[in-house]
Amino acid sequence: MDAREIVESEDFRKCAEFHGHICPGLSIGYRAAKVALERLREERAEDEEIVAVVETDACSADAVQVLTGCTFGKGNLIYKDYGKVALTLFSRGTGEGVRVVLRPEAALPDEAHFALLRRVMSGEADEHEEKRFRELHFQKSCDVLTIPTDELFIVKPVKTELPAKAKIERSELCAVCGEPTMSAKLAAVGGRKICRECFEKMRWCV
Repeated sequence: MDAREIVESEDFRKCAEFHGHICPGLSIGYRAAKVALERLREERAEDEEIVAVVETDACSADAVQVLTGCTFGKGNLIYKDYGKVALTLFSRGTGEGVRVVLRPEAALPDEAHFALLRRVMSGEADEHEEKRFRELHFQKSCDVLTIPTDELFIVKPVKTELPAKAKIERSELCAVCGEPTMSAKLAAVGGRKICRECFEKMRWCV
C-alpha cells in the first residue's frame, strides 16, 4: 500500500482517532508496532498474551497501545522513562521478544519543518506558517509510512525473563490521607501503612 492507502486504512484511522491527530510520531509508532507483531507472528492482545515496553511517553506510544492491545489498564504496557523511540514486544506464548528502535538518521525533521514546529509550539506562528507547518507535518507523517523498514528501524530479537502478569489486590486505607490504595503500593512507616504520595510529602517536609 502507498501512504494514502495506509492513512485511510481502518487500523491507522483508529490510531489517529485515539491520539487525536496524525503526526510523524504516530506514524513511527504505527510502523514499529506492525513490525514487532509481524516478527513475533502475533495478533492484537485481547488480554495479556503479549507485553509491550515503550521507552517514551510521546506520540508513538499511542499507536502501540491501539495496535498491540497492550494498555496500562491491563498491565501489559510497561513504560520506561528513557526518552527513546523504542518498542520491545514480548510473546507470552513463545517466550520470544523483539526490540524495534528508531534509527538515528531516520524520520528527523528538516530545518524548515523544525523551525515551523518551534514557532507553532510557542504560539508565534502566523496563519500562513501554521498552514505550511500542517502540510509539512502531514507529508512527513506519510513519508514515515513508506520508508523501508531497514532504513527506519533497528530490529533485534530479545531474550529476557518476561515481566510478571498484572496483579489484582485488595485496597487498604492510607493511614495519612485515608484514600484506598493497592496494598502492595503502601509503605510501612512507623508501624503505619502510608501511600506513596503521602510518603513523598513526608520526605519533603523532613
